[in-house]
Amino acid sequence: MSLEEAVRNIHWLGHDGFRIDGSTVVMIDPFRLSVFKPADLILLTHDHFDHTSPEDVEKITKNDSVIVTCADSAKKVKGDVRVVAPGDRLTVKGVQLEVGAAYNTNKDFHPKSNGWLSFVFELDGVRYFHAGDTDFIPEMKQLQVDIAFLPVSGTYVMTAEEAVEAAKAIRPKIAVPMHYAEIVGSEDDAQRFKKELEGQVDVVILNRGL
Repeated sequence: MSLEEAVRNIHWLGHDGFRIDGSTVVMIDPFRLSVFKPADLILLTHDHFDHTSPEDVEKITKNDSVIVTCADSAKKVKGDVRVVAPGDRLTVKGVQLEVGAAYNTNKDFHPKSNGWLSFVFELDGVRYFHAGDTDFIPEMKQLQVDIAFLPVSGTYVMTAEEAVEAAKAIRPKIAVPMHYAEIVGSEDDAQRFKKELEGQVDVVILNRGL
């Protein structure tokens, strides 16, 4: 699949939530959903209410859906749940998953010791990185991905300026800002992120939608 096709198949559901439509429908951190398209594979980064929302997960779960998440979140959801930790690799529904870390370096909302998650996954030949709730961490420098979803709001996660440094280190073909315009952060954070990366990394700001 081309990157242009891949971007057209990405639906930002608000906050850190995304649905990627491909040969497998992948949903990440669904929260306050207005549309309930079933997902084949559901990835949950950590157990905060705006990332592991049992009612939203239930609405998109079908009989053969698989949920991949950390031990904390697994206690809150039902179904075919696979518990993973940073460093794990697995293939689910034809999607290759590499489980990474997500944590704060200069604040205490997401301690490294909690073992909360980021995900690299390959779908239809495109490698995606969902950073979860995190600061710019050393592990990001080792990534090789095509599309990176990065938080930009500050407060609980990276600021837009810190996310710029993360994007420069990761060097994805496309970076997509997230974690704004819901609980914390605004469209201005996404626009600053895009402006500061102009000429270095292509940034796509998605409209919240279906």
